[in-house]
Amino acid sequence: MRILLVIPTYNAGNQWRDWLAAYQSQSLKADKVIVIDSSSSSDNTVKLAEEAGFSVYSIPQSVFNHGRTRNQAVKLAESSADIVVFMTQDAILASPDALANLLAPFEEPEVAAVCGRQLPHYNATPIAAHARYFNYPSESKVKSQADISILGIKTAFMSNSFAAYRLSVFEELSGFPDSTILAEDMYLTAKMILSGYKVAYCAEATVFHSHNYTLKQEFQRYFDTGVFQRDQAWLQQTFGKAVYEGKKFVLSELKFLSKNAPHLLSKALLSTFAKWIGFKLGYYYERLPYQWCRRLSMHKEYWNK
Repeated sequence: MRILLVIPTYNAGNQWRDWLAAYQSQSLKADKVIVIDSSSSSDNTVKLAEEAGFSVYSIPQSVFNHGRTRNQAVKLAESSADIVVFMTQDAILASPDALANLLAPFEEPEVAAVCGRQLPHYNATPIAAHARYFNYPSESKVKSQADISILGIKTAFMSNSFAAYRLSVFEELSGFPDSTILAEDMYLTAKMILSGYKVAYCAEATVFHSHNYTLKQEFQRYFDTGVFQRDQAWLQQTFGKAVYEGKKFVLSELKFLSKNAPHLLSKALLSTFAKWIGFKLGYYYERLPYQWCRRLSMHKEYWNK
């Protein structure tokens, strides 16, 4: 099984050394590693990647796109790989067998994609830690069309911070969409499921990855999520809305914080409100002035189109 690993980077900072050290400790490494760096990072990201033996390609930051840039990296590889793994610069492999475990579910021929488990970074706030515990449980699962009636939109859950795809299926379905604001991984995973393939969540494949978002950042992230859901309305029509999952998350968060960090309960409630307002505005973004959309969005480069 030949493996291609793709990482988009931009000024990865000191954490990049941790990423490289964790990768070098893996029991199974990729046959080729492609780094797509935005605007030739001004720190030592490119230098360290080249020293590690990775193939580095630089693109203008203004043209970075979640789906198109990753598709571009796969084409640049000119590789006969069987599996392509996508990671981000802030997702640190948590064990020497993390990559090997991520690939194990592909032993089942019908599995087209695998998502690993994300654990909170050591400096994660309790709010950020809970988000990882809730979204990335300790039990592995293989999902198919039969699970849609039970799991709804969660059936297509995926994260390119640490995910792998069977390249033959990736190419069969034309890879990621070129123009989504985010969630290109969910888009492709949903297409895979509807095409009769299975997707897996592998809890034994772990990385450290979390974000200590401010209220403003939570608002912006959910604004973009609303934009995505509006533009890709077929997802909710086919898999169902995420209303129940959202309520379940809020109740779980309040219970977790009540036990572990009660002083953050008010912030969590404000965060929930910010997410809700952000999502609603994003979902109806077509009614807003263009400049408002760009200002309210986290991924501002998307609006350059």
